[in-house]
Amino acid sequence: MNTNTQGTKDMVRAKYAEIALQDKDTNASSCCGAGGCSTEVYNIMTDDYSELKGYNADADLGLGCGLPTQFAGIKPGDTVLDLGSGAGNDCFVARHETGEDGRVIGVDFTPEMIAKAKVNAAKLGYQNVEFRQGDIEALPLTSNIVDVVVSNCVLNLVPDKRKAFSEVLRVLKPGGHFSISDVVLRGEIPTKLKESAEMYAGCVAGALPESEYLGIIHNLGFENVTVQKRKAIILPDDILSKYISADEIAAYKASGAGTFSITVSAHKSGVPSEMQMPEQHRPRNKFGVTERHGSEQKAAACSALNAEGTEKVKLATGETCGCGIDSTCC
Repeated sequence: MNTNTQGTKDMVRAKYAEIALQDKDTNASSCCGAGGCSTEVYNIMTDDYSELKGYNADADLGLGCGLPTQFAGIKPGDTVLDLGSGAGNDCFVARHETGEDGRVIGVDFTPEMIAKAKVNAAKLGYQNVEFRQGDIEALPLTSNIVDVVVSNCVLNLVPDKRKAFSEVLRVLKPGGHFSISDVVLRGEIPTKLKESAEMYAGCVAGALPESEYLGIIHNLGFENVTVQKRKAIILPDDILSKYISADEIAAYKASGAGTFSITVSAHKSGVPSEMQMPEQHRPRNKFGVTERHGSEQKAAACSALNAEGTEKVKLATGETCGCGIDSTCC
């Protein structure tokens, strides 16, 4: 797989331009629409949106791995931002929650997805839902204007996750919050999967270990970081067999490693701090290097009580800590 950042983005953009034209059944029976379809499992990652108010079938491409709006706490009048808005599915659910007095902004960097979303919004007659083409690492929004950020199975596709979450922090109002569903890893996935461009576009090869993912969020200064939901994503053998042998599949399953969907929420502090400033505005030392706070220097965050008995990341799932023994868990 091309590890060059721009090459990766171009690959993802091209793949999702194709996905925009595929039917929902094709997307749901593959990994985020990529990597071929399984004949063993229909819904590999997707959750059912059809019972949510505001749901629009034309906007549901079957690409998600959770229901971020379920935990988003959107209130009437809120300004909501959807990262990787696709055909508009989460935007229209958010529009139902925020109402006529609110505002919903969808950002996607694939022109074909933006065009599809705008057609869907026009059919619904929404005047307060807009779609902007842009990069999540450099959002086309001014700072401190969004009440709630949602995203569904998208940030794993972004090469620089820290920059993406820094942008979330920048655009949120003080006291605002996000609810994001995404793919994370526990243990090591086979190298051949990591190197596959299709599996990167399929939301697997670009995923981070869960502790590292949560660590980025915590170390940027977000508060009340909470894993609201976790579910295992079972990659079926007929997809795995495209990349690894039967023996390698058996070893992978026996290793205890796995791919998971988590829905995580967190708040921006109500009082701006240095940690929440854009990189270019933060204090620098005499060598011109951005100063780091102690918590930012840690590689990973806890998913359980640490040695001091304080929670860095709360688990609302009733599960035990998923951190490795070399992390900063306990």
